[in-house]
Amino acid sequence: MNILPKPTKIRRNWLIIALIIVGAGWIVLSRPPDTQPVVISPRPGFVAPAIALPAASGETLALADLRGQVVIVNFWASWCGPCRAEMPTFERLYQSERNRGLTILAVNNTIQDDETAVAAIQREFGLSFPIVFDHDGEIGRQYGVRMLPTTFIVDRHGVIRQVFFGGPLSEASLRSAVEPLLGE
Repeated sequence: MNILPKPTKIRRNWLIIALIIVGAGWIVLSRPPDTQPVVISPRPGFVAPAIALPAASGETLALADLRGQVVIVNFWASWCGPCRAEMPTFERLYQSERNRGLTILAVNNTIQDDETAVAAIQREFGLSFPIVFDHDGEIGRQYGVRMLPTTFIVDRHGVIRQVFFGGPLSEASLRSAVEPLLGE
């Protein structure tokens, strides 16, 4: 009795192995190149990405300069109804808590807006907190903003503690997010 496999069976096994290797090589070599780096959108527990943008006054405001304060970073536009609706809430909160170390950095999505409209909103609601202009949308992309308004609560160490998508936010929601941080 012959225990060796027939020569045709051996050739067929080698042919299958060769096809698997060629197929795997083809898959690896033909995949599209990684043209975009993977960007992890900011979320609670991560350090907030840097912001350095021009304000209406012409000066550049940077999030890093606000370390030591609790910062509400709000991405908004003048044409956005919910954004407009929450502006008086932000102003009330800012006025009542700024002496405790709260500031609001309103990042206008200027790539889809215009500085004249922003100035009109600022006058209409008497906004006194800083408003900066994201002219090319780069900061919004770094923050992974997909909808307006989007609001990030950043603690005194520059760490994102909470994110709100959509709006308008209520004063109670904002207070419950910032009150513990103001006490730290």
